[in-house]
Amino acid sequence: MNKRLIHAASVAAILLAGCSSGHSYKVTGTVEGAADGDTVLLQASTDNGLTPIDTAFIRNSKFTFTGEQDSAVNRYITYAKGRQQFLADFFLENGNIQVQLGKNCKVAGTSNNDGYQTFIDQMNQSVKGQRELYTSLQRQGLTENERQDLLDKINAKETERQAILAQSIHDNIQNAVGLHLLSNFNFMLDPEQLAPLLEELPAQYRDRKNIAELAQYVEATKKTAAGQKFTDFSMQDPEGNTVKLSDFIAKDKYTAIDFWASWCGPCRREIPELAKVHEKYKGKGFGIVGVSLDREKEDWVNAIQEMKMDWAHMSDLKFWECEGARLYAVRSIPHLVLVAQDGTIVERGLQAKELDEKLAELLK
Repeated sequence: MNKRLIHAASVAAILLAGCSSGHSYKVTGTVEGAADGDTVLLQASTDNGLTPIDTAFIRNSKFTFTGEQDSAVNRYITYAKGRQQFLADFFLENGNIQVQLGKNCKVAGTSNNDGYQTFIDQMNQSVKGQRELYTSLQRQGLTENERQDLLDKINAKETERQAILAQSIHDNIQNAVGLHLLSNFNFMLDPEQLAPLLEELPAQYRDRKNIAELAQYVEATKKTAAGQKFTDFSMQDPEGNTVKLSDFIAKDKYTAIDFWASWCGPCRREIPELAKVHEKYKGKGFGIVGVSLDREKEDWVNAIQEMKMDWAHMSDLKFWECEGARLYAVRSIPHLVLVAQDGTIVERGLQAKELDEKLAELLK
């Protein structure tokens, strides 16, 4: 057979393969340490956890799922037998997909899964590197310079993972992988990193509830950044009176808005330090207003009394749906926002120690 005929035959074979898998999927896989007859589940993530949608049995050391899929969706393949449990999330889409379940799960064979596996491999490599650095940090006899060098490298790994995620979203912004990463891992990125990615997102995805909320979060960070005018809101104080944030900001030269909650361990550890700062500067024109993300009024009020939080307080008792937290793009607590009496936001994201240093500059 001449080269031209060989080439034509090869093209025909590819086309036939494409036709056979174009409207259906075939997921074929192996499970490390499994036996014939063991069960493998194809599952979907729901509000109630993982829900089985198909079951396969291992035969001749392999399992297979087949079916049709209108569009790529994130799914899970799981195996559990005794203490042996493996889970791999992947994209169920038409085509031939190969899965390896084990200590190091792998999924490949279609464009979305190949792209997603690249992301997972890069992230795992970064995490592994950071773990090795933490191990080195435990060594005895480190000098202060050596210790600081390791800490700097550990922090650099965090930045590295942010870059991997942002680049992976950018590279896959037109497909299901990009949307999945943006929807589920956006908490790892700063608003400045999220903004351009949201602009790149295809228009058909922007009306989705989680994407719309993410866009609102990014916009809120812009409106409440240092140098912007504060955003006012009203809530109730512990006595049940409706109060406005502006009422407190107008009273002092500088006011710290402290987003916290009684159930928040880091908040409770920070409050004694914040109380010291308050005591140190309250006579010089510094005040605090606590905005609680509590759900139960009794818990909120009891914590104020127990921790001797001798400053103004307000809450709508809506937990993470707190209106103030939404307006100020607060996604983790404790979170401090320092505001000047003229309403200008001076700085945000401060800890008590940093607040102390800042007030020392401002209230000389």
